[in-house]
Amino acid sequence: MFPIFLLGLVIVGLVSSIRSLFITKYSRNQSISLENVILHLLIYITVLMGFGLLYMVLDVTGHPVLIENGQVLQGNYFEKIASSMYFSAITLLSVGYGDITPIGIGRWLAIVEALLGYTIPVAFVVRMVINIERS
Repeated sequence: MFPIFLLGLVIVGLVSSIRSLFITKYSRNQSISLENVILHLLIYITVLMGFGLLYMVLDVTGHPVLIENGQVLQGNYFEKIASSMYFSAITLLSVGYGDITPIGIGRWLAIVEALLGYTIPVAFVVRMVINIERS
């Protein structure tokens, strides 16, 4: 029961963080602000950690989603969470290295995470353009 609750909590956190990309608060005379840069950095961190936790929770509940060297992730919880966070970071920030591969539902999660990785910078640029045009 607890892993399902944790999974729901992680999903709510991810949706809330991603939603904040599209809800903007504009202020006058502000084109590029430190607040916007920090906001987007925190959104990256939240998405990275959220997807890493999703991979980990699915693995703990008996649904392996990542394989490394042809085998389902092995080791204790700390090693699994480290591998899940690593895979999440590589998927979100680049095209991936291929050393850890998603399987099953993990493939779809990785696709969504990669698309978000491309969307976040676009949202940042659009916000800056809107702020510049308004000032």
